[in-house]
Amino acid sequence: MGITLTEINKAEALRYMGYGRNKPDDVTMQNIIECEKALLDAIKPEYVYRIFDLNRTNDGIEILGTSLFLTGNDVAKHLEGCNKAALLAATVSGGADRLIRSYAAYDMAKSVITDCLASAAVEQVCNEVDKIVREQSEQNYQTWRFSPGYGDLPLELQGEFLEVLNAGKRIGLSVLENCMMVPTKSVTAIIGLSDKEISKGKRGCACCNMRDRCAYRIRGDHCGI
Repeated sequence: MGITLTEINKAEALRYMGYGRNKPDDVTMQNIIECEKALLDAIKPEYVYRIFDLNRTNDGIEILGTSLFLTGNDVAKHLEGCNKAALLAATVSGGADRLIRSYAAYDMAKSVITDCLASAAVEQVCNEVDKIVREQSEQNYQTWRFSPGYGDLPLELQGEFLEVLNAGKRIGLSVLENCMMVPTKSVTAIIGLSDKEISKGKRGCACCNMRDRCAYRIRGDHCGI
């Protein structure tokens, strides 16, 4: 399914660029505006999600009706109190990758700007999917998004995750041997669902494998997760 973006969250993109509370100069701002327009013309935001029942065992969490098995303490805590989960995959399509590469051939500044804009764009798509899940689910409460690679949930689940969602056929998503998704500006995530109020739990730096070497944390910022 598709989502139409008419603009990209430039404040979010600026954080990815490292500006924090600082404002870019006029030349950079003009480049951002030009890159945003080019990116909006190039991308095709799409998503897919499915809702599954959960079964807890001593070794992890079964996604019922699939072969997917979630291991690790962090995802178990994330889904505590949840009887269902929405598995989602979202992308802004290969158009973003192609535009980033094309800029890199002659204007590295625009390539970096477009890369950050594309990251902000896929985050917007995921936020829209959050709303859609909330509106269409029978459960009244949901957690924030938790992705393979967060905490101790293995990134190696990525391929199986996409297979469960048939994401290759439905939105053109695939995964390489190093677990990187193609197109690169794509996200997979798990949203816990419950008919009872649930704890918000840890989020962001607290459960990120990159926290000890993250460029955002070094400069006193965060990536927005």
